[in-house]
Formats: sequence, structure tokens, C-alpha cells
Amino acid sequence: MIGFYRVCIIDQILPHSLADYVRRPLVPPESPTLGLSHLQFEAMITTARLSTNINDFALVVMLGLLGLRIFEACGANIADLGEEHGHRVLKVRGKGGKVVLVPVPPAVARAIDRAVEGRDDGPILRDLRGRRMDRHAATRRLKHLAETAGLRISKMHPHMLRHTFVTTMLDAGVSLRDVQIAARHADPRTTIRYDRARKNLDRHPNYILAGFMASGT
Repeated sequence: MIGFYRVCIIDQILPHSLADYVRRPLVPPESPTLGLSHLQFEAMITTARLSTNINDFALVVMLGLLGLRIFEACGANIADLGEEHGHRVLKVRGKGGKVVLVPVPPAVARAIDRAVEGRDDGPILRDLRGRRMDRHAATRRLKHLAETAGLRISKMHPHMLRHTFVTTMLDAGVSLRDVQIAARHADPRTTIRYDRARKNLDRHPNYILAGFMASGT
């Protein structure tokens, strides 16, 4: 919006910006969401794979291995699946209606094919009534899987898996630029925010103090 008014001033459509006194919301330097640890994510994937609900495995890998936002995963249709240059791809409608092609690794493709169950059209993910899964149904499924896997997570929600997608790639040594592209972040600072919160916990002074106390006993 601020950029829009700036253009209006440059083009002499407006004498001054109507957004001059608008206060921007403060964006914390680190993400308030923490992703799952590698062991927790592995437990989620294993539990989802063994679930009798064929949508569970597809849901977890679409969020955690493709890095989709929850509205992107729930909005994905069977017709969005295809092939490009020998790669299995999924057409994803992201923020602002932007459409991108996301490569689908074989393990994810198998999970999606299992959820599709031979259907030719309609949504990839469905709820227990056979309707398109929405974010509320997805959150309930993820909470159920976390509990079944024995994970101690107070507020399990879909964005935790997208966060895990980002931090797992950074841990694997993928460059910040490549992670930014994979996560489809417009600003690299957004990607950095995902990782900073976890690193701050890893380096927290409490662990130094606890180590000092342990060595003195």
C-alpha cells in the first residue's frame, strides 16, 4: 500500500502520500513458530505412513517435504498434477494468486497417489466425509498424528511442518538463496527468521549455566 501511494506521488496523481502517518506492524526478528526436530518429524512421517487414513501421509509430506502452506495443500487438485521435462510436478497457487510448479519427489508422489486413490478429478486431500480438507480438518489430523506418535507438542499446527521444511534444508547445508527459492519467500529475511528462533534456543545461556553447575557437583 505504501508503495502504491509512492507511485501516485511520482506520477503526480496525489500531492502527498495518504500512508504517511500509518504505522507499520512490528515484525519480530525471529519467527514465533518453531519447527519439529529431526526425530519428531521422522516420528510424524512414520505415524502418518502407518495411518489407516490415506490422507494423513499425503498431508504430512506435502507440508513437510514440499514446504506447502496449508491453504496451498488443501487447495491442490488432482488436475494440478503433471509432468515437466521428466519431473513430476504440482501446480501450486500461492500467495497473491501466484502459480508455480513445485517438483514432487518419488516418495511424495507415492503418498499423493495413495490419497488420490485412482480418482481423476477433485481435491487431493479429503476429510473423513470425502469433502475437500480445510485447514481446520488438517490441524485436527496433525494433532491426532502428533499424539499418536507420542510427541509432546502443546499446540501442533500446520505451519510447524513448513517451518521444519526450511530448517531441515538449512541444516543440510542448502544455501540460503536456494532455501528461499524452495520456500517461495519474497524476502530472504523471512527465511532467516525461520532459523533464528531455533538457533537462539540452541545457544541460550541457560545451557551454559546448567553445564557450569553440573561440572561443579
